[in-house]
Amino acid sequence: MDEVVHIDQANTQWLKIVVQRHGWPGQSLVGRHGAAAAWLLVQHADHDPSFQRRCLDLMATMPTGEVEPHHIAYLTDRVLLAEGALQLYGTQLQQVAGVYQPSNLANADSVDQRRASVGLEPLAEYLRRFLDGYT
Repeated sequence: MDEVVHIDQANTQWLKIVVQRHGWPGQSLVGRHGAAAAWLLVQHADHDPSFQRRCLDLMATMPTGEVEPHHIAYLTDRVLLAEGALQLYGTQLQQVAGVYQPSNLANADSVDQRRASVGLEPLAEYLRRFLDGYT
């Protein structure tokens, strides 16, 4: 696990340099797979929440087609929870009594509308898929 943490931190440092030099690496700069890889690095950079916030703010200002909307949703939830706020899309889960559920979800009654607006499946389907993947 120490090696994974070290690699993760090194990757975050590398991405910080990329972001400093080029801004957020959108699809026109690095392609669809490269943009997804950059998002995945920052999504899991929990050791540096200020960098996650900075990247989220940059991603949110990118022109349409540069960033996948669902990537913004996942990072939004991650950042909001780290800042002590409620998540909007229900992407970040916790296990309670053996059942996965969203951590600190705002306005649960309208979560499926917010999820649909960024191309995510309904929350119940996500929870089923998540459970199927981990059982």
